[in-house]
Amino acid sequence: MSQFKTKLIAELVDDEKGIWRLTVPLVFESDEIGHVVVPSGFETDFASVPRIPVAYFVAGDTARYAAVVHDYLYSERTVSREVADGVFLEAMKTSGVSWWRRALMHRAVRMFGNCAYSS
Repeated sequence: MSQFKTKLIAELVDDEKGIWRLTVPLVFESDEIGHVVVPSGFETDFASVPRIPVAYFVAGDTARYAAVVHDYLYSERTVSREVADGVFLEAMKTSGVSWWRRALMHRAVRMFGNCAYSS
């Protein structure tokens, strides 16, 4: 059964850009890909959600644990984009994100994540 093994602990490093740095590793046990360790020092913006009111209401400031794992998988490219997006969905479910938010956020990364994965 997938689960987060550690707590998410991060410090804000750039308020203007919304960049946070993990101060301890984040460990996720995924049913799909196994043990994922996001190292201390990894920087993330959590879920990259436009500040458009409706979009931010739906997905802003949610799924932080899952977003860190997803950002890490995209940055490392040790799995395909499709697998990384599937792990994002799995991690959101594990951390209690409602089914409709999971569905919308997963759809968004499937539709628009290619530029982030490719960069």
